[in-house]
Amino acid sequence: MAAQSSAIQALLFNRPPAPLAAKIRPEAVIGLYHATPYEAPARGYARFFQEAGHVIALPYFTAEGAAMEFRVHDDPHSESDLSPGPFDLKQPSADAAAITPDVLFVPLVGFTADLARLGQGGGHYDRWLAENPGRMAIGLAWDAQCVDALPMEPHDIPLDAVITPTRIYGLD
Repeated sequence: MAAQSSAIQALLFNRPPAPLAAKIRPEAVIGLYHATPYEAPARGYARFFQEAGHVIALPYFTAEGAAMEFRVHDDPHSESDLSPGPFDLKQPSADAAAITPDVLFVPLVGFTADLARLGQGGGHYDRWLAENPGRMAIGLAWDAQCVDALPMEPHDIPLDAVITPTRIYGLD
């Protein structure tokens, strides 16, 4: 995770695996996240999907207690369109266009082989997915984040897949 150099991290998550890319429609809006040092990086995916013609969206919060929404991220190469937001995360500016992703890549703290996900505890992604059913949700993770079991609550939404540097979980 943070022990990996940024160069190694970028190589590991530079582009989605072919079986996943094949399941994503050419016109799909791709929701990603701006990774912290402890999360699997998503910047390479942002570059890949933008170069393939997809619109990229990142989470946007007006305040820490606000609902998560998504705004267009136009510059995944230099990130010049991002500014500091709540939770000490970079996010699109307030004037970036609001948009709803068709495919959502999500960060996680832990996951199981049967696609349960443990996030940071705020419930932002679970609430967003509940309010936007039918979206493909894919976790990006390090192999070490796979655990045997997680405490699940009724509002927790399982993922459709998890991608690690060595495996693809799900994607039936």
